[in-house]
Amino acid sequence: MRPIDALVNSLSEARVVTDPDVIDSYARDRTFLEPGKPLGVVLATSRDDVVTTMKWATEHRVPVVPRGAGTGLAGASVAGDGSIVLSLAKMTSIRELSPADEIAVVEPGVITADLDKAAREHGLMYAPDPSSYEISTIGGNLATNAGGLRCVKYGVTRDSALGLEVVLADGRILNTGRRTMKGVTGYDLTGLFVGSEGTLGVITAATVRLRRAPAAPPATFAAEFGSLRDAGAAVSAIMAAGCQPSLMELLDRATLEAIDDWRNIGLEATTQAMLIGQSDAADGQAVVERMESICTGNGASFVAVSSSPAEAEELIGLRRLAYGAKERQGACLVEDVCVPRSVLPDMITAIEAAGERHGVRIATVAHAGDGNLHPVFIFEHGTVEPPPEVWAAADEVFKQALALGGTLTGEHGVGLLKRRWLELESGPVSGELQRGIKAVFDPLGLLNPGKAI
Repeated sequence: MRPIDALVNSLSEARVVTDPDVIDSYARDRTFLEPGKPLGVVLATSRDDVVTTMKWATEHRVPVVPRGAGTGLAGASVAGDGSIVLSLAKMTSIRELSPADEIAVVEPGVITADLDKAAREHGLMYAPDPSSYEISTIGGNLATNAGGLRCVKYGVTRDSALGLEVVLADGRILNTGRRTMKGVTGYDLTGLFVGSEGTLGVITAATVRLRRAPAAPPATFAAEFGSLRDAGAAVSAIMAAGCQPSLMELLDRATLEAIDDWRNIGLEATTQAMLIGQSDAADGQAVVERMESICTGNGASFVAVSSSPAEAEELIGLRRLAYGAKERQGACLVEDVCVPRSVLPDMITAIEAAGERHGVRIATVAHAGDGNLHPVFIFEHGTVEPPPEVWAAADEVFKQALALGGTLTGEHGVGLLKRRWLELESGPVSGELQRGIKAVFDPLGLLNPGKAI
């Protein structure tokens, strides 16, 4: 009997998929990376399904690749040969939502936007909102420590994660963290699992922090600039002025052209960058007017301020179109370097220079308020591997980010794509310690091997 037959017998054929065509659809994420050939896919609907899978994997020494919706951009859920893909997308229960404690307990397959919608029925909100929030899952957000448009004010996913239910590699169940806003008992295992990309355990539930939703719709502005550097300088000035925006997004000319080609937004020939900002403070309109003035003082050629929630959503909608617009133009190597805000203009200049030097089309958007840039290297559709000039440009961008005191990834994670640069940032001592931590939780190396570290 094949090892996978024992898993089918334990979970049923409805839970274990072995059809090659169906398996292939679960073996990929949103990158260009080609997966291997997994043995099958487990469609888990409960924690017990995950426990059974991990016990079987340990017994038969089969690698396990956990996944959510497959919206990742670093290759963290790309399956390898001989693995079993463990899909958590069907675990969609919001087990608890407590307005009094401002927390929710959710399973990993809950769509991010659905949790936020449920919270708003009680005057609350779930703050993290990655650009893929309408299709990405809480489990995937936790695995990569996803950020989002509002992270400039509310932080990344780790800042909203209070506790986790985790199935370990051998099938044991671990509960980390707490339901309280404060707690320092023992090591921070919750923080360790968030961002670990499924390499330490499989998250089957999370206790997350909710926040009071703004009493009024946020005020929003969009400013056009004749250069990316001017836009970056405006961001630095806004943050230095203490405006505390709830959103601060930057789009370069290449991104705007891609959106205009798709949706005809009436892009002006002189516009080289657009800055979209928002304030959800009680005096949000006054804050936005102050940010408008700062943009004008830093060279903005035009600034539009929303007069209604519909107009505000239209402006934010431009930002959410960015990645889809670029995917229409070619295959994408999507990166997410993060630098100190004070050197944001220098990083923007370095990205432009790398593109020109290597003849590579780079379209950049940024969560500019916290220095997190997404340079997207676009190359021909159907190309299995980015051409050498793309890798050369990316190498230059990463090294420059590190030289400016930054990091290789602000929110997408390392996955498979960034492992080639990992040693440049972490160094040998950090690498040795991280491999040691991995060995404690996963001594057989079965959980998402080859990812993250």
